[in-house]
Amino acid sequence: MTALLEIAGLGKRFGGFTALQDIDLEVQEGERLGLIGPNGSGKSTLVNCICGTLRHDMGQVRFGGKALDRLTAHERTRSGLARSFQLPRPFTTLSLAENLRIPILYAVNARGGQALTGTEIEARCLDLLAEVGLAEKADRLPRDLTQIEMRKLELARAMAAQPKLLFADEVMAGLSHTEVDEIIALLFRLNRQGVTVIMIEHIMRAVMELSQRLVVLVAGRKIADGAPKDVVRNAEVVRAYLGE
Repeated sequence: MTALLEIAGLGKRFGGFTALQDIDLEVQEGERLGLIGPNGSGKSTLVNCICGTLRHDMGQVRFGGKALDRLTAHERTRSGLARSFQLPRPFTTLSLAENLRIPILYAVNARGGQALTGTEIEARCLDLLAEVGLAEKADRLPRDLTQIEMRKLELARAMAAQPKLLFADEVMAGLSHTEVDEIIALLFRLNRQGVTVIMIEHIMRAVMELSQRLVVLVAGRKIADGAPKDVVRNAEVVRAYLGE
């Protein structure tokens, strides 16, 4: 069976610094994958290369059986890739509903086929906000939100593009124990709806609860890939990431 996401021999350099080297990775449709590693290990660089924010120097990225290497970031979004950011990046002068309208217009409707009408877009925005518990604040500005509400808005913005695969990049940073549980539950719901989830996270409790498989990067190289319970016992992972 062809994987949804296929990465072969991916490499990225910044001058004389090798950020990624020989990364091979396959992600199956519907999978929940945890991507972990110390700060500076190359996690964000890998996501940026997959999503098109950065151009990789070596290797190939395929999504849904098609090469992405020549596609821009917005073309990759239209193909079904979406991401949240470590620091939420809403349009600060637009309401929450308007923040969701933009990816619907420029990703979903731009794919061709039957475009959503204005009424359908409004309904979709409200449905997404209800899904993350923000329906009552649809007309509010992002500055009126709490930290966890900003994280939820960021996920809703990514979901508005109707992705096949979602990169959740440190969406739990700075949240309380209860708030982390809320985000985990939200990611599980999205996955049950058919969205493949790759979670980049430092909170190991969340990683272990959500992930079906763990991939570990250290110094730009993949050092482990397998069942979470096996990966966290890997001696090299313990030394490099979890400590002796």
